[in-house]
Amino acid sequence: MHAFQKTILNSPAFQIRNLPVYGDLILAPMDGISDAPFRTLTRQLGSALCYTEFMNAIDILNGYPYLEEHLFFQDSDRPIVFQVFDDDPERLIRAVHRLLERQPDIIDVNMGCSARTVSGRGAGAGLLRTPQKIASIFSRLTRELSIPVTGKIRLGWDANSRNYLEIAKIIEDNGGSMIAVHARTREQGYSGQVDWDAIGEIKRTVSIPVIGNGDVKTVADIQRIKEQTGCDGVMIGRAAIGNPWIFSRFDRKEVPPNLERAAIRQHLNANLAFYGEIRGLTLFRKHLKRYLAPYSVSNHIMGAMLTSTEPENVWALIDSILPKE
Repeated sequence: MHAFQKTILNSPAFQIRNLPVYGDLILAPMDGISDAPFRTLTRQLGSALCYTEFMNAIDILNGYPYLEEHLFFQDSDRPIVFQVFDDDPERLIRAVHRLLERQPDIIDVNMGCSARTVSGRGAGAGLLRTPQKIASIFSRLTRELSIPVTGKIRLGWDANSRNYLEIAKIIEDNGGSMIAVHARTREQGYSGQVDWDAIGEIKRTVSIPVIGNGDVKTVADIQRIKEQTGCDGVMIGRAAIGNPWIFSRFDRKEVPPNLERAAIRQHLNANLAFYGEIRGLTLFRKHLKRYLAPYSVSNHIMGAMLTSTEPENVWALIDSILPKE
Protein backbone atom coordinates (compact mmCIF):
# COMPACT_ATOMS: atom_id res chain seq x y z
CA MET A 1 0.00 0.00 0.00
CA HIS A 2 1.05 3.59 -0.61
CA ALA A 3 2.25 5.88 2.15
CA PHE A 4 -0.53 8.37 1.31
CA GLN A 5 -3.26 5.99 2.43
CA LYS A 6 -4.78 6.31 5.87
CA THR A 7 -6.07 2.74 6.20
CA ILE A 8 -5.07 -0.69 5.00
CA LEU A 9 -7.74 -3.32 4.34
CA ASN A 10 -6.76 -6.87 5.24
CA SER A 11 -9.93 -8.40 3.83
CA PRO A 12 -11.86 -7.61 0.64
CA ALA A 13 -14.63 -5.01 0.76
CA PHE A 14 -16.51 -7.13 -1.82
CA GLN A 15 -15.86 -9.57 -4.65
CA ILE A 16 -16.51 -9.29 -8.37
CA ARG A 17 -17.21 -12.95 -9.02
CA ASN A 18 -13.96 -14.57 -7.81
CA LEU A 19 -11.94 -11.33 -7.85
CA PRO A 20 -11.44 -9.77 -4.39
CA VAL A 21 -11.61 -5.96 -4.25
CA TYR A 22 -9.64 -4.40 -1.40
CA GLY A 23 -11.41 -1.10 -0.91
CA ASP A 24 -14.83 0.48 -1.31
CA LEU A 25 -13.87 3.64 -3.25
CA ILE A 26 -13.35 3.66 -7.01
CA LEU A 27 -12.29 6.34 -9.50
CA ALA A 28 -15.01 6.69 -12.14
CA PRO A 29 -14.02 6.32 -15.79
CA MET A 30 -13.96 9.84 -17.24
CA ASP A 31 -13.00 10.65 -20.80
CA GLY A 32 -9.91 12.84 -20.86
CA ILE A 33 -9.44 12.56 -17.09
CA SER A 34 -9.02 8.90 -16.06
CA ASP A 35 -5.81 8.43 -18.02
CA ALA A 36 -2.89 6.25 -16.97
CA PRO A 37 -1.06 8.86 -14.82
CA PHE A 38 -4.19 9.86 -12.91
CA ARG A 39 -5.40 6.26 -12.52
CA THR A 40 -2.07 5.23 -11.02
CA LEU A 41 -2.08 8.17 -8.59
CA THR A 42 -5.62 7.49 -7.40
CA ARG A 43 -4.92 3.76 -7.14
CA GLN A 44 -2.01 4.55 -4.81
CA LEU A 45 -4.22 6.90 -2.80
CA GLY A 46 -6.85 4.23 -2.27
CA SER A 47 -8.99 3.72 -5.38
CA ALA A 48 -9.78 0.00 -5.36
CA LEU A 49 -10.03 -0.46 -9.15
CA CYS A 50 -8.55 1.22 -12.23
CA TYR A 51 -11.09 1.85 -15.01
CA THR A 52 -9.73 3.00 -18.35
CA GLU A 53 -11.32 5.87 -20.19
CA PHE A 54 -14.14 4.43 -22.28
CA MET A 55 -13.09 3.07 -25.67
CA ASN A 56 -15.15 2.93 -28.85
CA ALA A 57 -15.38 -0.63 -30.22
CA ILE A 58 -14.96 0.78 -33.74
CA ASP A 59 -11.67 2.39 -32.75
CA ILE A 60 -10.44 -0.76 -31.03
CA LEU A 61 -11.01 -2.77 -34.20
CA ASN A 62 -9.74 -0.16 -36.66
CA GLY A 63 -7.01 1.39 -34.53
CA TYR A 64 -6.64 5.07 -33.62
CA PRO A 65 -3.71 7.27 -32.54
CA TYR A 66 -4.35 7.13 -28.78
CA LEU A 67 -5.38 3.48 -28.43
CA GLU A 68 -2.07 2.40 -26.86
CA GLU A 69 -2.24 5.24 -24.33
CA HIS A 70 -5.77 4.26 -23.35
CA LEU A 71 -4.80 0.60 -22.93
CA PHE A 72 -1.60 1.19 -20.98
CA PHE A 73 -1.44 0.05 -17.37
CA GLN A 74 1.10 -1.23 -14.85
CA ASP A 75 0.72 -4.36 -12.77
CA SER A 76 0.45 -2.15 -9.68
CA ASP A 77 -2.74 -0.69 -11.19
CA ARG A 78 -4.53 -4.05 -11.07
CA PRO A 79 -7.37 -4.87 -10.91
CA ILE A 80 -7.65 -3.11 -14.29
CA VAL A 81 -11.03 -2.62 -15.95
CA PHE A 82 -11.26 -1.99 -19.71
CA GLN A 83 -14.44 -0.05 -20.47
CA VAL A 84 -15.97 -0.33 -23.95
CA PHE A 85 -18.96 1.22 -25.72
CA ASP A 86 -20.88 0.58 -28.94
CA ASP A 87 -24.45 0.27 -30.21
CA ASP A 88 -23.69 -2.89 -32.24
CA PRO A 89 -23.47 -6.02 -30.04
CA GLU A 90 -21.50 -8.04 -32.61
CA ARG A 91 -18.91 -5.32 -33.10
CA LEU A 92 -18.60 -4.71 -29.36
CA ILE A 93 -18.01 -8.42 -28.74
CA ARG A 94 -15.34 -8.59 -31.46
CA ALA A 95 -13.62 -5.56 -29.95
CA VAL A 96 -13.63 -7.12 -26.48
CA HIS A 97 -11.99 -10.27 -27.82
CA ARG A 98 -9.26 -8.05 -29.27
CA LEU A 99 -8.78 -6.42 -25.86
CA LEU A 100 -8.30 -9.77 -24.15
CA GLU A 101 -4.80 -9.90 -25.63
CA ARG A 102 -3.87 -7.22 -23.04
CA GLN A 103 -5.04 -9.40 -20.14
CA PRO A 104 -7.41 -7.06 -18.32
CA ASP A 105 -9.01 -8.25 -15.09
CA ILE A 106 -12.53 -7.06 -15.96
CA ILE A 107 -14.46 -5.90 -19.04
CA ASP A 108 -17.03 -3.16 -18.41
CA VAL A 109 -19.82 -2.21 -20.80
CA ASN A 110 -20.58 1.52 -20.80
CA MET A 111 -24.33 2.14 -20.65
CA GLY A 112 -24.05 5.49 -18.91
CA CYS A 113 -22.39 8.02 -21.21
CA SER A 114 -24.87 10.82 -21.86
CA ALA A 115 -22.86 12.67 -24.54
CA ARG A 116 -24.97 13.13 -27.66
CA THR A 117 -22.25 11.82 -29.94
CA VAL A 118 -22.37 8.51 -28.02
CA SER A 119 -25.90 8.11 -26.65
CA GLY A 120 -27.48 9.69 -29.70
CA ARG A 121 -26.32 6.78 -31.86
CA GLY A 122 -27.65 4.24 -29.37
CA ALA A 123 -24.40 3.55 -27.48
CA GLY A 124 -23.60 4.48 -23.87
CA ALA A 125 -26.84 5.50 -22.16
CA GLY A 126 -28.56 4.97 -25.51
CA LEU A 127 -28.34 1.22 -24.88
CA LEU A 128 -30.84 1.65 -22.03
CA ARG A 129 -33.51 2.12 -24.72
CA THR A 130 -32.78 -1.33 -26.18
CA PRO A 131 -32.77 -3.84 -23.30
CA GLN A 132 -32.63 -6.76 -25.74
CA LYS A 133 -29.23 -5.54 -26.97
CA ILE A 134 -27.96 -5.41 -23.40
CA ALA A 135 -29.17 -8.97 -22.83
CA SER A 136 -27.42 -10.11 -26.01
CA ILE A 137 -24.14 -8.37 -25.14
CA PHE A 138 -23.95 -9.77 -21.61
CA SER A 139 -25.11 -13.24 -22.60
CA ARG A 140 -22.40 -13.53 -25.26
CA LEU A 141 -19.60 -11.90 -23.30
CA THR A 142 -20.14 -13.85 -20.10
CA ARG A 143 -20.36 -17.09 -22.06
CA GLU A 144 -17.21 -16.45 -24.10
CA LEU A 145 -14.97 -14.71 -21.53
CA SER A 146 -13.25 -16.20 -18.52
CA ILE A 147 -12.99 -12.85 -16.71
CA PRO A 148 -15.87 -10.93 -15.08
CA VAL A 149 -18.08 -8.69 -17.22
CA THR A 150 -19.64 -5.67 -15.52
CA GLY A 151 -21.77 -2.70 -16.54
CA LYS A 152 -22.12 0.99 -15.72
CA ILE A 153 -25.65 2.34 -16.14
CA ARG A 154 -27.86 5.34 -15.55
CA LEU A 155 -31.44 5.23 -14.27
CA GLY A 156 -32.91 5.38 -17.76
CA TRP A 157 -33.12 7.57 -20.83
CA ASP A 158 -35.39 10.20 -19.27
CA ALA A 159 -37.89 10.71 -16.44
CA ASN A 160 -40.53 8.73 -18.33
CA SER A 161 -38.33 5.68 -18.95
CA ARG A 162 -36.54 4.94 -15.70
CA ASN A 163 -36.00 1.25 -16.42
CA TYR A 164 -33.04 0.73 -14.11
CA LEU A 165 -34.51 -2.29 -12.31
CA GLU A 166 -35.24 -4.03 -15.60
CA ILE A 167 -31.72 -3.32 -16.86
CA ALA A 168 -30.11 -4.43 -13.58
CA LYS A 169 -31.97 -7.75 -13.69
CA ILE A 170 -31.00 -8.26 -17.35
CA ILE A 171 -27.35 -7.72 -16.48
CA GLU A 172 -27.50 -10.15 -13.56
CA ASP A 173 -29.60 -12.77 -15.37
CA ASN A 174 -27.16 -12.76 -18.29
CA GLY A 175 -24.07 -13.34 -16.19
CA GLY A 176 -22.96 -9.81 -15.29
CA SER A 177 -20.79 -9.68 -12.19
CA MET A 178 -21.27 -6.09 -10.96
CA ILE A 179 -23.32 -2.98 -11.70
CA ALA A 180 -22.16 0.61 -11.20
CA VAL A 181 -25.07 3.07 -11.10
CA HIS A 182 -24.95 6.78 -11.85
CA ALA A 183 -28.19 7.82 -10.19
CA ARG A 184 -29.39 10.17 -12.92
CA THR A 185 -31.08 9.69 -16.29
CA ARG A 186 -29.40 10.38 -19.58
CA GLU A 187 -31.62 13.44 -20.00
CA GLN A 188 -30.28 14.93 -16.76
CA GLY A 189 -26.64 14.65 -17.81
CA TYR A 190 -24.72 15.82 -14.73
CA SER A 191 -27.34 18.26 -13.46
CA GLY A 192 -30.56 18.02 -11.51
CA GLN A 193 -31.39 15.92 -8.49
CA VAL A 194 -29.46 12.69 -8.01
CA ASP A 195 -31.64 9.76 -6.85
CA TRP A 196 -29.63 7.62 -4.45
CA ASP A 197 -32.79 5.75 -3.43
CA ALA A 198 -32.81 4.13 -6.87
CA ILE A 199 -29.37 2.67 -6.14
CA GLY A 200 -30.82 1.13 -3.00
CA GLU A 201 -33.67 -0.38 -5.03
CA ILE A 202 -31.17 -2.00 -7.38
CA LYS A 203 -29.12 -3.29 -4.45
CA ARG A 204 -32.21 -4.95 -2.98
CA THR A 205 -33.15 -6.43 -6.37
CA VAL A 206 -29.91 -8.11 -7.44
CA SER A 207 -27.41 -10.31 -5.64
CA ILE A 208 -24.28 -9.09 -7.45
CA PRO A 209 -22.26 -6.10 -6.12
CA VAL A 210 -23.72 -2.65 -6.74
CA ILE A 211 -21.53 0.47 -6.87
CA GLY A 212 -23.14 3.84 -6.13
CA ASN A 213 -22.22 6.92 -8.17
CA GLY A 214 -23.43 10.49 -8.43
CA ASP A 215 -22.81 13.66 -6.39
CA VAL A 216 -20.37 12.08 -3.95
CA LYS A 217 -18.30 15.16 -3.20
CA THR A 218 -17.08 14.76 0.38
CA VAL A 219 -16.01 12.07 2.83
CA ALA A 220 -19.35 12.54 4.60
CA ASP A 221 -21.14 11.84 1.29
CA ILE A 222 -19.33 8.49 1.07
CA GLN A 223 -20.82 7.38 4.36
CA ARG A 224 -24.25 8.81 3.52
CA ILE A 225 -24.59 7.03 0.18
CA LYS A 226 -23.45 3.75 1.71
CA GLU A 227 -25.93 4.02 4.56
CA GLN A 228 -28.79 5.18 2.33
CA THR A 229 -28.33 2.59 -0.42
CA GLY A 230 -26.46 -0.35 1.09
CA CYS A 231 -24.13 -0.23 -1.93
CA ASP A 232 -20.95 -2.32 -1.87
CA GLY A 233 -18.70 0.47 -3.06
CA VAL A 234 -18.73 4.13 -4.09
CA MET A 235 -17.58 5.49 -7.44
CA ILE A 236 -16.26 9.06 -7.43
CA GLY A 237 -15.84 11.09 -10.60
CA ARG A 238 -15.75 14.87 -10.85
CA ALA A 239 -15.03 15.35 -7.12
CA ALA A 240 -11.73 13.48 -7.55
CA ILE A 241 -10.42 16.10 -9.99
CA GLY A 242 -8.37 18.38 -7.75
CA ASN A 243 -8.88 16.08 -4.78
CA PRO A 244 -7.54 12.58 -5.50
CA TRP A 245 -6.96 12.40 -1.73
CA ILE A 246 -10.68 11.68 -1.32
CA PHE A 247 -9.71 8.04 -1.95
CA SER A 248 -7.70 8.26 1.27
CA ARG A 249 -10.81 9.78 2.86
CA PHE A 250 -9.48 13.32 3.05
CA ASP A 251 -11.66 16.28 2.14
CA ARG A 252 -9.63 18.84 0.21
CA LYS A 253 -9.27 21.24 3.15
CA GLU A 254 -7.86 18.42 5.29
CA VAL A 255 -4.96 17.48 3.00
CA PRO A 256 -1.63 18.10 4.77
CA PRO A 257 0.90 20.16 2.78
CA ASN A 258 3.37 17.28 2.49
CA LEU A 259 0.75 15.01 0.87
CA GLU A 260 -0.42 17.84 -1.34
CA ARG A 261 3.06 18.52 -2.70
CA ALA A 262 3.95 14.86 -3.11
CA ALA A 263 0.83 13.94 -5.07
CA ILE A 264 0.87 17.00 -7.33
CA ARG A 265 4.55 16.50 -8.15
CA GLN A 266 4.00 12.80 -8.76
CA HIS A 267 1.08 13.55 -11.07
CA LEU A 268 2.98 16.21 -13.03
CA ASN A 269 6.08 14.03 -13.38
CA ALA A 270 3.98 11.06 -14.47
CA ASN A 271 2.29 13.20 -17.13
CA LEU A 272 5.65 14.37 -18.46
CA ALA A 273 7.04 10.84 -18.56
CA PHE A 274 3.93 9.36 -20.17
CA TYR A 275 3.07 12.02 -22.77
CA GLY A 276 6.33 13.89 -23.26
CA GLU A 277 7.11 17.36 -22.02
CA ILE A 278 4.87 19.55 -24.21
CA ARG A 279 1.78 17.35 -24.31
CA GLY A 280 2.23 16.26 -20.71
CA LEU A 281 2.17 19.86 -19.52
CA THR A 282 -0.80 20.71 -21.73
CA LEU A 283 -2.87 17.79 -20.46
CA PHE A 284 -1.91 18.56 -16.86
CA ARG A 285 -3.45 22.04 -17.02
CA LYS A 286 -7.03 20.93 -16.37
CA HIS A 287 -5.85 19.12 -13.23
CA LEU A 288 -3.63 22.00 -12.13
CA LYS A 289 -6.48 24.51 -12.08
CA ARG A 290 -8.46 22.20 -9.82
CA TYR A 291 -5.50 21.42 -7.55
CA LEU A 292 -5.01 25.13 -6.95
CA ALA A 293 -8.71 26.01 -6.65
CA PRO A 294 -8.52 26.40 -2.82
CA TYR A 295 -5.88 29.13 -3.19
CA SER A 296 -6.13 32.73 -4.30
CA VAL A 297 -4.07 32.66 -7.47
CA SER A 298 -3.84 35.85 -9.52
CA ASN A 299 -4.85 35.74 -13.16
CA HIS A 300 -1.28 36.70 -14.04
CA ILE A 301 0.30 33.73 -12.23
CA MET A 302 -2.39 31.30 -13.34
CA GLY A 303 -1.94 32.44 -16.92
CA ALA A 304 1.83 31.96 -16.65
CA MET A 305 1.37 28.41 -15.36
CA LEU A 306 -1.17 27.48 -18.01
CA THR A 307 0.94 28.74 -20.89
CA SER A 308 4.44 27.79 -19.80
CA THR A 309 6.27 25.10 -21.76
CA GLU A 310 8.94 24.63 -19.08
CA PRO A 311 8.09 22.07 -16.36
CA GLU A 312 10.48 23.60 -13.83
CA ASN A 313 8.91 27.02 -14.28
CA VAL A 314 5.47 25.54 -13.70
CA TRP A 315 6.63 23.72 -10.59
CA ALA A 316 8.35 26.84 -9.25
CA LEU A 317 5.07 28.74 -9.57
CA ILE A 318 3.13 25.89 -7.93
CA ASP A 319 5.73 25.82 -5.14
CA SER A 320 5.25 29.54 -4.54
CA ILE A 321 1.51 29.02 -4.03
CA LEU A 322 1.38 25.89 -1.89
CA PRO A 323 1.78 26.41 1.86
CA LYS A 324 5.14 25.55 3.34
CA GLU A 325 5.33 22.55 5.65
